[in-house]
Amino acid sequence: MTSMNKVFADLPVTVFEAMSQAARDNNAINLGQGFPDDPGPEDIRRAAADATVNGYNQYPSMMGIPELRQAIAAHYGRWHKLSLDPMTEVMVTSGGTEALTASILAVVEPGDEVVVFQPVYDSYLPIIRQAGGIPRLLRLEPPGWRLTEEMLASVFNPKTKAVLFNNPLNPAAVVYPREDLELLARFCQKFDTIAICDEVWEHVVFDGREHIPLITIPGMRDRTIKVGSAGKIFSLTGWKVGFVCAAPPLLRVAAKVHQFLTFTTAPNLQAAVAYGLGKPDEYFYDMRKELARSRDRLTKGLESIGFPVLKSQGTYFLTVDLSPLGLNETDVEFCRRIVSDYKVAAIPVSAFYEQDAVTSVVRFCFSKKDETLDAALERLSDAVHGRRKR
Repeated sequence: MTSMNKVFADLPVTVFEAMSQAARDNNAINLGQGFPDDPGPEDIRRAAADATVNGYNQYPSMMGIPELRQAIAAHYGRWHKLSLDPMTEVMVTSGGTEALTASILAVVEPGDEVVVFQPVYDSYLPIIRQAGGIPRLLRLEPPGWRLTEEMLASVFNPKTKAVLFNNPLNPAAVVYPREDLELLARFCQKFDTIAICDEVWEHVVFDGREHIPLITIPGMRDRTIKVGSAGKIFSLTGWKVGFVCAAPPLLRVAAKVHQFLTFTTAPNLQAAVAYGLGKPDEYFYDMRKELARSRDRLTKGLESIGFPVLKSQGTYFLTVDLSPLGLNETDVEFCRRIVSDYKVAAIPVSAFYEQDAVTSVVRFCFSKKDETLDAALERLSDAVHGRRKR
């Protein structure tokens, strides 16, 4: 048989699907994959339903319906004072992953080096390699997961075409401060590097923190591709509506890739997202407050049974560092044990590393109903001591 494309043929099933399948096989509570267990905002869902019944259902513009592109530009103008031309600097994609794929393929050519931070979202590396790029991996570490000048200096060089930067960071739940962004910006400008910024968690930040888009840092406006996701903003992860924002020379090429990936995105969902982005600021603050309440509920419960919880600054996730517990098992072994013995699924953070992995950290998703979190905590009450449930 003719050999298949090795970039993809040799890939394992994603850890998210593997752990979700393990949750199904064991009838476990799934705190692994990052999705809420409620249906999402009713008014936004009703806007999508109305647009389906009463609106246009044929091919929309490849770049996105004008109403949504205008809403995206207005939204970022309101929240970040970022001035975008909706017709030349904004594009709608079928989800954040497609937005990232279009951006990577638009920028990276064979032999280009691309700086990537581990823990790394699983789609980045295969697409970089499919483009012929060479990933240069940097290892972030708990508990801070911060960038350092020494770290960046070790990989940036004249061959560095792009850097992929996820902020807020999944799975580590870090919201990067301005000083880290300015540090990264200095290296991008020094080496004429394009920044592809995965900012899908931009609205899911807690405790009064502010998400700062790298594109707003001085010197980065024309060398940054900003990626967003309506699925994360509105807790509608199945809708797969993504945004790409960039200066016209960058966006034009990303659009040419997009036309041969998904080409366009369901118009009813686009109309509903346009409506959602126009909601008052209080909606977004209330969303953060409710998610922070769930975070605190799970944090308090895990700490009460002995888990060392690392502070979650954003995203749907919190992480636990198992190393102080002396369990004599890796994060992978721990996750396998708790899904089979305690019927709770989590994600081993080592799955986000390709080399030199951190093997002591486990990720839990807290964007669940109180009863779901409480049931999981009851099941995990003996896991920290290694006692098997009867």
